[in-house]
Amino acid sequence: MPPHHALLGGHGTVERATKDETALELLVHGVGGTTPEDMLGDPRTVRITGDDTAAVFRRAEDADAERRPDDYRGKPVPEAYVWCNLTSGNGSRALWLLLLPFMVVNLAHWMRPTSRRRRRLVRAYGLLVRLIGLTLTVLLTAAACEVALDLTAWQCAGTPDCSADRAWLGFLATDEAGNGGWWSQPGRRLGLAALAPAALTGLLWYLSRRTWSAYESQQPLPHHPDPEEETHRSALARPGFWYGRRLVARLRAAHTAAGLLTVAAAVGAAAARHDRRPGGPALLDALGWTLEAALAAGGVVIVWVVCRRGRSENRLDRRLDKALVRRLPQAALAVLVLTLLYAGVSRPGWQSAGRLPGDATFGGIALVQGLLVIGLAAVAHALYRSSPAPRTALRGLAGPAVAMLSCALGGVMSGGGAQRVADWLDGAHGSIAGPPVLLTWQASVIPPLLVVVALLCAWLGARTVRIKRRERAQVPLDYPGEPRDPERTRRIAATRARASLTDRAPRIVGTVSAVTLLLGAGALVGAWLTGKVPARAAQGTPDVVEGAAETAQALGSWLIGFGFILFVTWGRRAYKDPSARRTIGILWDVGTFWPRAAHPFAPPCYAERAVPDLTWRMAAWTRATSATGGRLVISGHSQGSVLAAAAAWQLRPSVRKRVALLTYGSPLERLYGRWFPAHFGPAALSSLHREVDCWRNLHRATDPIGGPIGLHGDCGPQVDRAALKDPLAYGRTEAHPLPAPILGHGGYQNDPAFAEERARLLARLKAAVPSPRPAAGEAVTPAPADPPDTAG
Repeated sequence: MPPHHALLGGHGTVERATKDETALELLVHGVGGTTPEDMLGDPRTVRITGDDTAAVFRRAEDADAERRPDDYRGKPVPEAYVWCNLTSGNGSRALWLLLLPFMVVNLAHWMRPTSRRRRRLVRAYGLLVRLIGLTLTVLLTAAACEVALDLTAWQCAGTPDCSADRAWLGFLATDEAGNGGWWSQPGRRLGLAALAPAALTGLLWYLSRRTWSAYESQQPLPHHPDPEEETHRSALARPGFWYGRRLVARLRAAHTAAGLLTVAAAVGAAAARHDRRPGGPALLDALGWTLEAALAAGGVVIVWVVCRRGRSENRLDRRLDKALVRRLPQAALAVLVLTLLYAGVSRPGWQSAGRLPGDATFGGIALVQGLLVIGLAAVAHALYRSSPAPRTALRGLAGPAVAMLSCALGGVMSGGGAQRVADWLDGAHGSIAGPPVLLTWQASVIPPLLVVVALLCAWLGARTVRIKRRERAQVPLDYPGEPRDPERTRRIAATRARASLTDRAPRIVGTVSAVTLLLGAGALVGAWLTGKVPARAAQGTPDVVEGAAETAQALGSWLIGFGFILFVTWGRRAYKDPSARRTIGILWDVGTFWPRAAHPFAPPCYAERAVPDLTWRMAAWTRATSATGGRLVISGHSQGSVLAAAAAWQLRPSVRKRVALLTYGSPLERLYGRWFPAHFGPAALSSLHREVDCWRNLHRATDPIGGPIGLHGDCGPQVDRAALKDPLAYGRTEAHPLPAPILGHGGYQNDPAFAEERARLLARLKAAVPSPRPAAGEAVTPAPADPPDTAG
């Protein structure tokens, strides 16, 4: 081909890029993070652009590559985008582990099935997930109230046998005759204890606002979709997808207000119940009714705000909601202060006895959560039936299953905290009533759930053995002519068998979620019908039943407390141990890719910083046609391939055509395509394949995360290369005199296939097209077929 072959482009005549022009290879690492030195294979690196949180690096010798184009003829300039500090940068982020239920329910929002014509169902799906997220905020705030108000201030401080061993409760305690200091009156005790859950709500508000300013307020690359773009492209191509500033601000206001009103309700309900006794003061009774009316009105407003609308993705929505929404936390705080003043009024003769009405609170939350999950399952099933995809996890029910698990995690944290604090306060005295009966019932169903999990693990083990036997027969066929080594064959076969277990995850999640829903419903019915803990409710039944109930209650109480301690211990260890912090960082790499669409207190979405970073960098390089030729290969490993695809979707079509995509160890189809079909399903990946210049994917049978893309049909050349050999050599050879390691998910760049595919992509890049011009006057496409999740 002549070096200057003229082509007629969309805006005029331009010259064709040749293999002698400079190209850029942009490397994006995967989960767990790495260093630019490791990515670039050079101990001397310099930062080209970015900051201490996320940046682009080059080798020191390549820092001025644009000024020396003759030195880079026929080879790319390597750059490394390092984003690991977005998720695991400092020790304080390890405490995000305590926000796990919020993160999980946010994942459920993005797991909706693909649907091209059911706009109302899409809105209903997002609405139901947001309501489940709201119940989680109320649940965990109620759990904090249970610990601080009910167990500590109401029960222990009001019981001399319990408070006698707690010197720090002395100024709140009462004696045998019910006498004590100024703070010993129940209303004042509750008001003081209410500061703890209120402070927790304030802390969540502060963290959410701080991360909102750092993540959701990052400006993406401005662009407008071209009219010729296909309507079935992924929603990740929409201009406002990675800019959730308005929605997170709205949800933050609503959830903060919900937490504060929950605290106010816990304090005010106890005082109002006392004032309604026969002969109670009429003025205080009227104040109690007024405050409860204010709480009910506040709850209605909060639900309305959450239901009002969802995400705005078709444009950059830089506005914030009106003052009514932004001032919700201040209004809720005012109601809380008034409630504390109301509860602090002197009420002679008022003594705390029994429990606060926690059973009704936790029972109502559990009932609402169960109904919402069932409703979400019905909507998801209808969406899936409208546009079924064979590879979709759980036939479209992955979102409801994960939402159910988020509720279960919230239950473990709330019930575990209450059980441990009750045991710590009461010790062996048995002088206080303890946590609500429902929490004990919920703890008692954990042993049966663990039996189900054990059976599933046994099934997985048996399946792994069968796959291992099959692979032991296949491994010699993949290495013909090699002398047999039974131990080597066994290790390779075992690695392949374990890697295949990833594809069984939907069945595990679905089964555990279904059993959790059934057992949770049984616990709710048992608590409401008997009003007693399981051991007492089983008294008078056959010995086998009574013994099983006692065992389940004791073991469940220990397990749920152990689960809560495990959460806290992991967070504390990760705060001090960098290696443990790195492990938890991997969890966030996978779980916080998606924007906060269902819960504002979830850990922040790092992609709202990473995707604009990559998009701006690629757009800047492709515009520099005169100096570089504008050719670019973005090379992503593991989670980095997901970021690379998301960034490519955000480019204008004219820029996207100048980009080649190289993915390896990629979960794009194996995990994201199955679990998030509306955004990474076959239609979305096929459109990406058609819109980028070229795309190649490398995978191994030993990789538990990455897999083939599996695109077929009319979307161009095959994306997947045949599965790479792993290990590269079966036995010792001249090229591999020492045993070659089984690489699994890592080491793709060490495989000769990586360099081969990169060279082919660089050689195949199509003609250079004009640099993208300003989008002024550019037509905007109609609303895409997959509508944004809006509720109004």
